[in-house]
Amino acid sequence: MKTIEDSSAGTITVQVTGNCEDKRPIRGALVTIEKGYAMEKPGAAKKSAQARELFQSAYTDKNGCCVFTGVPAGTYTLSCKSFNDLDPKTVVVECGCTSSVCFEDPINVKINPKKALADCTLIDCNQTTVGSPLHLIAEISDENVMKNRISKLRWRAPDGKATLTLVDADNREILFTPTEAGINRILLSVTGLPADGEASGPEMEMDVPGTVNSEDPPRQAISGEIKTITTMTRTETSFTEDTAFWTAIRNSTDALSFNKYLSFMDWIFCGGKLPAPGFEANRFPLKDSEYRKLISRRFLSFTDSDTYRVVKAATEAFVMVNCGVLQDELQPFDTDSDNAYLDRRDLPIPQNGLRNAFNNDYLVGVDGNGDVLPYLAIIRRKLPDIPIKSGTFEDAVPGRELDNCFGLLQEKLANPCFLELIWSYWHEEGMLVQTMNALSRRFQNIRSSMQDPLANLEMDPLRPLNNLLWSYIQDEQHRLTISRRNYEYDHHYGLRLEGKAVQDFRPVDTRSKFLEAFHHLLRLCTVFYKQDDDTTVKADAFPVLNALKEVHLILSQGAHNQFGDLPSTARIEMLMQQWLLARPEFRELLPTRIMVAYPEPWMDRVDAMKKLQGWTDTSVLHFRNLGMFGEQLLLSIRWGHWSDEFEPVKALNWARFFRPQVQGYIHAYRAATGVDLSADPTVNARVDSTLPSVLLQKRLASQQRAS
Repeated sequence: MKTIEDSSAGTITVQVTGNCEDKRPIRGALVTIEKGYAMEKPGAAKKSAQARELFQSAYTDKNGCCVFTGVPAGTYTLSCKSFNDLDPKTVVVECGCTSSVCFEDPINVKINPKKALADCTLIDCNQTTVGSPLHLIAEISDENVMKNRISKLRWRAPDGKATLTLVDADNREILFTPTEAGINRILLSVTGLPADGEASGPEMEMDVPGTVNSEDPPRQAISGEIKTITTMTRTETSFTEDTAFWTAIRNSTDALSFNKYLSFMDWIFCGGKLPAPGFEANRFPLKDSEYRKLISRRFLSFTDSDTYRVVKAATEAFVMVNCGVLQDELQPFDTDSDNAYLDRRDLPIPQNGLRNAFNNDYLVGVDGNGDVLPYLAIIRRKLPDIPIKSGTFEDAVPGRELDNCFGLLQEKLANPCFLELIWSYWHEEGMLVQTMNALSRRFQNIRSSMQDPLANLEMDPLRPLNNLLWSYIQDEQHRLTISRRNYEYDHHYGLRLEGKAVQDFRPVDTRSKFLEAFHHLLRLCTVFYKQDDDTTVKADAFPVLNALKEVHLILSQGAHNQFGDLPSTARIEMLMQQWLLARPEFRELLPTRIMVAYPEPWMDRVDAMKKLQGWTDTSVLHFRNLGMFGEQLLLSIRWGHWSDEFEPVKALNWARFFRPQVQGYIHAYRAATGVDLSADPTVNARVDSTLPSVLLQKRLASQQRAS
C-alpha cells in the first residue's frame, strides 16, 4: 500500500462486507481512490473517467478492511470492485483526521439446512442425530454473480466433528454427517475471481458460518442372546503390472487350445460360425489373411497333396497369429472375464484396466523401436552394438533399398512367440504322436509286431480321409523326428523320452537342475497356499520369490539354438495330429467310450489306442493338463522380469494368480506318475526329481505285471 509523506494529510479506512445477516467481511476486494469531482471549481465540466487522476488502490484484508494513510486533505471518490461493481462514494479528508467508508456488496449467501424424509422430500431442519446426514444447501441471492464472478465454493467443518460428502459438481450442496453430539460449526468459503481481472491478483473470499445441532441417537435396550459374527479375510496385496502380463499369457495359451483351433478350422473350411465377440473373434480375419499369404508360399514336393497343404497352411497361420502378444486392438484381453478371474484370486484390479496397465506401465521402450517386455529390454541392453532391423530376407526385393543383413528382428523383439516345448513333451508322453504313428503304419499295411492289435482292424471307415492320410505320410520327411524333439526337451528342461527310438541319446547341453528347481517351486507354492488360506497369519512369499528366480535363470540358459523355431514347429505338427484324430472317421475306426466327457474330441481316440496297444492306462487328459498348465507356468517364469526382483509382492501375486495352474499341474503329475509334489517333506528331504519318463516306465511295468 502506497504512503504519501505530507504534513497536511489524513487517513481513510475502508471496510467491504456482504449483505448477509451478520455483514460478513470480504477479503480481496479492490478499493481505488480517485480525485473526486468536488475538487473542481463550481460550474466546471466534469472530467471523463479517463481524465480522472488515480491516487491509490488497495485490496481488503481478511477482515474486509484496507487503510490509506498520508492522503492529502481534499475530496476524493472511492470505488470498489467486489463480487459486484459497487457504487462509488465521496469522502472528505481533513488534515490529521481519519475518514471511514463502508461498502456493502449486495451478495447474500445463506446456508440452508434441510432433512430428507422417507419419501426423499427435503424439509427445513437444523437438528439431526450423530451419524444421520443433513443436507446443507448454499443459497446465493444473485445467480449471475454465481455464474460470472464466483469461482468455487468450499465447505469445512472447523471442529472436525463431522464428515462432508459432496452431492453436486459445483459444491452447492453437501451431506453433513456429525460424528459427535453438540453444536457443530460449518463454514462455507465463497471464492471469487480476482477483482482486478488479472490472474496474478488475489482471489476474493467471503466466509459464511453456520451451525448444526446434533444429538446422540436414541439408545434401545436389547434383551436375549446376543450373537457376534466376526469375519476375517486373507492378506490384502497391491497391484503389480506383471498381473496384466500374466493375464495375456493365460489368454494367449487358451487361444492356442485345440478347441479354439478346431473352431478356426471349421470356420475356414466348413462354414462354421465365428466365436463370441472378443479378441479371439477379432483375430479370425487376420488368421485368414495369414493363411492366404502362406498358401501361396507353401508347396509340397509330391503330387495329389493340395488338401493336406491347405490344412498345414491354415494350422501355421493359426499358430502365428495366436502365439504372440500383439501391439494393437487384437491383444489378448477380455475385460469382464479377466476382472472376474482376478476377483476370484483375491487380486486387485487396476483402475485403468489391464490393457492400459500392460501397454502403459509394464512394457518398456527400447531404442525408439516400440515397447518390449522388461526381460527382453535387459537382453537388448546387453547387445547395444547390434542394430534393429524390420525386414526379413523373404520380404527382400532386388533393386529396392534393403534393410541390414545383420541385426535383431524388431518383430521378434516386440512380439515374442509365447509357446513352451513342455506342452509338446507331455502330449508326446501321453502317446499322441505314437497313436498317429501306429495308425500311419497300419494305413501303409505295415505290421508293427507279430501280435499287432491293429492287424485285424478294418480301415475302411477312414476312406474319406485317404488323401489327407496319404499326404500326411508323404510329408513325414519334413516333420520333426522323435530324436530331434527329444534332444530339445533335454536342452530346455532336462527332460527326455524313454524307448527304443531314443536309445542312443548323447546330449551336449542339458538342464539337469530344472526338474528339481521346478518341483521345489511347486512344493513351496503348496506351503504358501496353506498359509495364505489361514486368515490369522500373513503368508511368506519370499521362498516362492527365490524359487521363481532360480527357475527363471535355468530356463533362460536353455533359450538358444532351436529355441525360436522348434517349439512352434512341434506345436503345428501336433495340432494337425489332434485335428486328424478328432475327425469323426476315427471315432468309427477305434473303439472309443462315448460316455466319457473328454474336453477335446481327439482324446478318446488316443485312450482307445493305448488300450489296444497295452500302453499306459493313465488317461491322456492328465497329460494334456500337464502340458497346458506347465506351459502357462513356465511362460510366466521365462519371460518375466525376475532376475533383480527383491520384494515378495510380485511373487505373492504370481502364486495367487496361477493357483489353479499350480494345483492342477500337481494333481495331473500325481495321476500320471504317482508322485505327489505337494506332500510335506520330512527333515532335510529333497523333492522328487526323478525323470517323468522313468516314473512312467515303472508304472507301465507295474501295470503289465498286474494284468
